[in-house]
Amino acid sequence: MNIALTAHDAKKELLVQFCIAYCGILSRHSICATGATGKIVSEATGLDIQRYLSGPQGGDQQIASRISCDEIDMLIFFCDPNKSDMRDLDILRLCDVHNIPYATNIATAEMLIHGLSRGDLDWRNIAKPL
Repeated sequence: MNIALTAHDAKKELLVQFCIAYCGILSRHSICATGATGKIVSEATGLDIQRYLSGPQGGDQQIASRISCDEIDMLIFFCDPNKSDMRDLDILRLCDVHNIPYATNIATAEMLIHGLSRGDLDWRNIAKPL
């Protein structure tokens, strides 16, 4: 599966800790991330991560484009609830439009990662809507 990672500055360390905890599962999948997020997660975990631009410089749009082209299967986007803007809403809206599971907090991310580990989220076995 293709998994995209991103996080607001206040949530980057939480995402790093999440990725350390679930490195074994994540390592079996293709991971991409916005610039700074990808750098710190890769350095902390050793995961091979395709990095895009930083979020404000267009990385969010690059991930959104991949979602629109059905090239992303899951998004983990740890949001700071006190800081959101239209870029955040757009990427989440696209996940809803393209039926892509996403997590914006640790509880949902853990549910998705456990489902991924069990094979519950294998899109090859589930028909995606046209």
